[in-house]
Amino acid sequence: MSDTITLQTRRDFLRTSVLGGALSWTVPAFLANTFSALQAGAADSAVQTATGKDAPIFVILQLAGGNDGLNTVVPYSNDFYRKARPKIGAPGNALLKIDDQIAFPKSLAGFKDLYDAGNLSVIQGVGYPNPNRSHFRSTEIWQTASDEDKTLNYGWIGRYFDNACSGADPTVGVSIGRQAPQSFNAKNPTGVTLDNPQSYRFNAGPKMKDGQMNPDERSFRELNGIGDGAENSGATIGALGGPVKRTGSVMDFLERTALDAQVSSDKILEITRRVKTTAVYPGSQLGNSLKLVGKLIAGGLPTRVFYLSQGGYDTHTNQVAQHDRLLQDLGDSVKAFVQDMRQQGNLGRVLLMTFSEFGRRLAENASGGTDHGAAAPLFVVGARVRAGVHGRHPSLAPEDLLNGDAQFHIDFRSVYASVLEEWLKTSSEIVLGRPFQPLPLV
Repeated sequence: MSDTITLQTRRDFLRTSVLGGALSWTVPAFLANTFSALQAGAADSAVQTATGKDAPIFVILQLAGGNDGLNTVVPYSNDFYRKARPKIGAPGNALLKIDDQIAFPKSLAGFKDLYDAGNLSVIQGVGYPNPNRSHFRSTEIWQTASDEDKTLNYGWIGRYFDNACSGADPTVGVSIGRQAPQSFNAKNPTGVTLDNPQSYRFNAGPKMKDGQMNPDERSFRELNGIGDGAENSGATIGALGGPVKRTGSVMDFLERTALDAQVSSDKILEITRRVKTTAVYPGSQLGNSLKLVGKLIAGGLPTRVFYLSQGGYDTHTNQVAQHDRLLQDLGDSVKAFVQDMRQQGNLGRVLLMTFSEFGRRLAENASGGTDHGAAAPLFVVGARVRAGVHGRHPSLAPEDLLNGDAQFHIDFRSVYASVLEEWLKTSSEIVLGRPFQPLPLV
């Protein structure tokens, strides 16, 4: 078949299948040889070799919805806390004490184990001036590291990519989810997004038995010389996404994107199938996402920043059971990830940071929940962190509250500055736009 006929046939196929909704995709084009090189480089070792793949790794974990920091790091001896939360306050017999003032709830036993092992830092009272209680706006502020009265086009991680990762592999940033986070927005778009379970590939058409391939997918692969390659296993990548620069015609872009997405999926699947772990992760979305990150690290993906999210923290009603479930999943999943990294020999290269767009108000509401607040604790995990409690717990005295909220005393951008300066070894002032005092975290 001539190149002209092949191209036309591919285009016809894409018009009838992709444009008809058979393939889920949004991906910056990237090349198969990227994955061939990293696969060969990591074939015999879980520790990435000295080709740029041995650099520090930063994992960002968003607690989406506004985590109730007061029931996460509990000021159990504080009378104002007890009076404000007669129904939802953590009971004294369900606490794991950090000191004579604060404690983790028992649901966060995983974090307590990491804390006791010297692998977790608690940063108290993190926020920013004039806090915004909108999920969308406050998340945007955290994602872009902007002031509350300014809007920035690019995310803080995107600015790190632009200033410190020129010429890096597109997988320098990997987000686990359905879309790239705003923090990845960059002047020169990079990074990929993987949507983990089974929603990627050709989903339209007849339902296939396990191990069988959708006819549309088989035809597409044959037309493009991909071969039988990947089986349809539970490790299928969900979706590949991120900001892209579209050049040429829409059809050229669509053809290139679909082909590159298919090839890239096959290569990433090869890594996830080849790499085995003995760490026991929870079977939750968060557990599976961290397990995937662990496999990609062990498999040699030259990624500097991984991003993932755990949702459900907008606890306006019946908070106690929901929040305990989320915290247990959080603690158990992160503990399993740390165990995985230690077994790989990669724990010394990995730093994990949590954040949430805001905390919750001090007083419980009439529905057994809490409403949008301001300052909250933030956690940093790794082998090289300065474990312990950083900063002081915000005062809960009525005269010290801001419209019913605990006030911040550590600007979140000081945490970012510490990550940039001490971990990623780049200028925080260039990325953040002005100087912020780094915290002694690592």
